[in-house]
Amino acid sequence: MKVREDFCVRKEKEIGVSLNEVQTKAVLRTEGPLLLLASPGSGKTTTIIMRIGYMIEEKGIDPSRIKAVTFSRASAADMKERFKRFFPHLEPVDFSTIHSFAFEVVKEHFRKTRTAYQLIEGSLDLKELEETDSDRPPLHKKIILRELFKSIAGDNITDDQMDELTTYISYIKNKMIPQEEWRRVKTDVPEAERILWEYETYKRLGHRKLLVDFDDMLTLGNEVLERDRELLRRYQMKYDYVLTDESQDTSLVQHALIEKLVREHGNLCVVADDDQSIYSWRGAEPSYLLNFKQVYPHAVTLFMEQNYRSSKDIVEAANHFIKRNKNRYDKNMFTRNASSKPIKIVSFANYKYQAKYLVREIQKVEDLSEVAVLYRNHSSSIALMNEFDRAGIPFYMKDADNHFFSHWVVEDILNFMRMTFTDKRADLLEKIHLKLHGYISKQQMAAVKAIENNESVFDNLLNYVQLQDYQVKQLQTCKETFQQMRGMPPLQAIRVIRSRLGYEKALEKMCERLGFRREYLIGILNTLEEIADTLETMEDFAGRLKYLESALKTSKARKGQNAVTFSTLHSSKGLEFKRVYMIDLTDGILPSSEDLKGGSAEGASESMEEATRLFYVGMTRAKQHLELLLYKERDGQKIEESRFVTHVRTILNPPEPVPAASKSAVSNSNNRSGKSKKAEGRSGSAVKLPTNPNAIRNKAEITKGRAVKHRVFGQGKVIEVNGEQIHIRFETGMKVLSIAACLERGLLEPVKD
Repeated sequence: MKVREDFCVRKEKEIGVSLNEVQTKAVLRTEGPLLLLASPGSGKTTTIIMRIGYMIEEKGIDPSRIKAVTFSRASAADMKERFKRFFPHLEPVDFSTIHSFAFEVVKEHFRKTRTAYQLIEGSLDLKELEETDSDRPPLHKKIILRELFKSIAGDNITDDQMDELTTYISYIKNKMIPQEEWRRVKTDVPEAERILWEYETYKRLGHRKLLVDFDDMLTLGNEVLERDRELLRRYQMKYDYVLTDESQDTSLVQHALIEKLVREHGNLCVVADDDQSIYSWRGAEPSYLLNFKQVYPHAVTLFMEQNYRSSKDIVEAANHFIKRNKNRYDKNMFTRNASSKPIKIVSFANYKYQAKYLVREIQKVEDLSEVAVLYRNHSSSIALMNEFDRAGIPFYMKDADNHFFSHWVVEDILNFMRMTFTDKRADLLEKIHLKLHGYISKQQMAAVKAIENNESVFDNLLNYVQLQDYQVKQLQTCKETFQQMRGMPPLQAIRVIRSRLGYEKALEKMCERLGFRREYLIGILNTLEEIADTLETMEDFAGRLKYLESALKTSKARKGQNAVTFSTLHSSKGLEFKRVYMIDLTDGILPSSEDLKGGSAEGASESMEEATRLFYVGMTRAKQHLELLLYKERDGQKIEESRFVTHVRTILNPPEPVPAASKSAVSNSNNRSGKSKKAEGRSGSAVKLPTNPNAIRNKAEITKGRAVKHRVFGQGKVIEVNGEQIHIRFETGMKVLSIAACLERGLLEPVKD
């Protein structure tokens, strides 16, 4: 124990770092497998750095024998910088991402086997590339996939489809899914399975070098260590201690790499929080953490549950909220921080008031760098940016919809507007003819393009092209509508395009035929209407779009400045702010429509549990001030409040439990009035509390002297168990409760010693 005291006391004096009991145990536990479950704000990075420092400074372990693997380059850089700050006199250990470690293995194997290879992934602006005159575009993953999509699916791939296709490929690689099971992976990209097969074939055989993308680094690295025993042994002997951070984000193939690396010595420290696993869509495997003891039977598990970040109000609500989930370690996050402000739930009559409220509230704040607005979907960022820019509030866009301004829906609307200035351009009509009420076929469009008389394209269709009878009236109406739109304010023009010209119906048919997400496309139209609001002309609207596209790029340079942070909930993980606003909290967004599908009698779907974790991540970003924002109507449709918000309401204002005597009286009264028990259940006369997965359900577990926690009265101690009643001393005094009611309604849960 003297070593512990010497090291911890000395470091507290030298660098001001004070460790709690669990953190200290984690620092000192250097041998064998260790699972360190770190709740949000529990000081995990500090603990990791102190642990590494202890191993080198106190135990004399050579830094080169320690490998620290993180999830992202930013995290690796942060750990490296913090280690240098804590231990400037020590040689740093090898901090890296799992990808860079795997690629190191792969390159070593390629050198050994004299295999020529070429990386085909990295930053690339496809739009800029299209504008160059080069006949030989560079070898790049997205270019290869784009060409394969066109040859197999017969169409140009959209930005959204490209994102989904690359996610599909990464998911299959990270989950190590064999080819015969690719078809089981759900995707809306047509011919995705065939495109992937052709892509993999081309990488192996279509070029003089082996082509390697980022996902291949992992799969090839794992295969190399599986086959090349000599190389595996060399890496096993290189490192005596391995530490992985953010392991809840680690995929199956990444876990497999680490398992091989530590197989001989078993000195593995895994730092994770299963409650913050939110990346299953790209292959993360949170179930691996729950089965950790099966892989490492002698592993020690430590719970870092003390939150140093957030106020008591936020910590207690978030801790209660995450217990919705069944598939998790039984943790109880707590804090010794004082209360600040209760969590605020703000409900608006209409969606349009949400951004205006944010502007009004945030204008009162001086330190904007301590403010974040978090959302589930990228599309939310554009409307925010538009409103905040108008108000002159600087913002930093951590996560943006980079495809928004180049999206084909935006381009369609602009082309419709261009047609109001002149209807003599066949090239404009060609871009939108399949998306309006004219029902113009491709053959008819080709015929009108061949006519070069500088007359109205609608007149040319009516006078020179063979039409169906029903088309004549439709085309005359289209011509009149475009003429009427000339000089119309942009907001009104968009509404005419959506309804009278039939664009929205055309989008819905495309969604049915091609698998596009209707909510996303309609969301783009709604956002365009918000941008158009208050603008006078369509020229102003086009100019505003260009300006906002530029403002989006500019906002990315404001990191660390006095600016509000806009971020998706996914990208907010690891960040913290004094004030956090979570927005668009409605059923259908968080949880999404997909999340709400697939539940069972046993519990929520995996998707629903992940949505719960995402909401929890958002809550725990806040230090002192947390607001949950929602609305009751959008675009004329009634919107349901997120069931997650409903749950938080119940946590903040728990219903009073019905005393046993009152329940009996109600029952007798109902029986006297002729109501059956079944009818009573349907009437909903009793308040239904949310299910508590940790609740005591067995009478035998209620024993004298046991520490318990009551849903309403808080923590207490069982003083006496007397027949059907239980006496518990709480901080507020002694309570006598019905055992049956407590068990039936899940009012009590055990408190760990």
